[in-house]
Amino acid sequence: MAIPFVNSIISWFLKKRKHQMELFLKYPVDVQDELLLRLVQFAKSTEFGEEHDFSSIHSYQDFVEKVPIQQYESIEPLIERCRKGEQNLFWPTKIKWFAKSSGTTNAKSKFIPVSDEAIEYCHFKAGKDMLCLYINNNEDAELFNGKGLRLGGSSAIYEDNDSYFGDLSAIIIENMPFWADFSSAPRQETALMSEWETKMEAIINETINENITSLVGVPSWMLVLLNRVLEKTGKDNILEVWPNLEVYFHGGVNFNPYREQYKKLIPKKDFRYYETYNASEGFFAIQDKNYSDELLLMLDYGIFYEFIPMDEYDGENSVAIPLSEVKKNVNYAVVITTNGGLWRYLIGDTVKFTSLDPYRIKITGRTKHHINVFGEELIIENAEEALKLACKKTKAEITDYTVGPIFMNGDEKGGHEWIIEFNKAPKNLAYFTELLDNALKSLNSDYEAKRYNNMTLKMPTIHEAREGLFYDWLKKRGKLGGQHKVPRLSNKRDFVEELLTL
Repeated sequence: MAIPFVNSIISWFLKKRKHQMELFLKYPVDVQDELLLRLVQFAKSTEFGEEHDFSSIHSYQDFVEKVPIQQYESIEPLIERCRKGEQNLFWPTKIKWFAKSSGTTNAKSKFIPVSDEAIEYCHFKAGKDMLCLYINNNEDAELFNGKGLRLGGSSAIYEDNDSYFGDLSAIIIENMPFWADFSSAPRQETALMSEWETKMEAIINETINENITSLVGVPSWMLVLLNRVLEKTGKDNILEVWPNLEVYFHGGVNFNPYREQYKKLIPKKDFRYYETYNASEGFFAIQDKNYSDELLLMLDYGIFYEFIPMDEYDGENSVAIPLSEVKKNVNYAVVITTNGGLWRYLIGDTVKFTSLDPYRIKITGRTKHHINVFGEELIIENAEEALKLACKKTKAEITDYTVGPIFMNGDEKGGHEWIIEFNKAPKNLAYFTELLDNALKSLNSDYEAKRYNNMTLKMPTIHEAREGLFYDWLKKRGKLGGQHKVPRLSNKRDFVEELLTL
């Protein structure tokens, strides 16, 4: 009886947070404005704060006039000084943690500062809110009768001078309170193992006999883990291993390409999927309703938001707008100011608002990950939706994919070259290609115009990748596990060329 009692107590505690959320749901703009001035006031005596005259900032307009929009390259010198031990540069409390992030394409690593405030009031708070929203929506939830299987990054924590760096998930696990470790699997030592394939086996050995009730992790890597669990146990589906599994909290990549495969692995009609939107820079949004594809923008995590319409995007020279001025169904680049010392920082993600009361969003892609070699403005959202439609009509299933341009050569038209690894390939690849092309035309008028009579773009070229191609490619690049992702769209041919050689 002890475990159900614990489940009831924790559920009651988490449900209480829902009332606190009402404040930012009811007064979103006021909450954001007050937050901005608190952040500015708190950091006014830092080097960055004095350089940008934080003491004279009393409104959003003052803030915009004093502080320019920044990309990583602009703040890298300050971050490097902080990593070497200097403090009070861009945030007043001591920063010793740095989330190492190479993004999807950059070989060069970024080191994102993670303050104690960001850990406590952003990442940990978001983790509790994720559970709170789920439990409030599902009275029958019995999460805490068992354990949550967490699949974090493959990086251990490394010490450098007086600071530590590693994958964000490793930093979060390292700082977790003991009670959170008690309700999670695998153990902290296993979760922090750095060698991905060894860690996978250790996680399976530790968890196959546990009562796992929830999963947390990136869909592409969780899929690898779950398939290995079935190989090891000889079972037909995951519910035969963990019969009380009830929810999967996922984020990091678009879930649509993986949805059908998960339905086969977890054949439970009322199984729930909850999406989250977090990154090294902060935790931003959480799915707040069952079976929804929208995410509630969380406005009280110490993050102030601004947005740049993508049709006016010009990097650091862009003009941003506050939350109060956004419109529905416009593609925006996200700019954040955080309790980790990032000021008007471009995170590289794009979103669109699906609701303004409350503010709900969908992730549409990355500012750099699109193809616009021929004026076609193809974004990840278009590609994912077109693949979904083509797969539905051909009963195909996709494991991974990437797309690059085919440049014009003399009289030869340009095009897009796709490399797709199928879990279940279409019977007729030419028909699949035609469906994909037609779907892209229907979703993107710029693409349709360039495809008209093959004027600029010819029909896409699709290569069916061998099984395990993308896994082997990531392994070769030392990017297995965690938040490492396959780049979806690129204006260059580097990734396509490299994959074709493998």
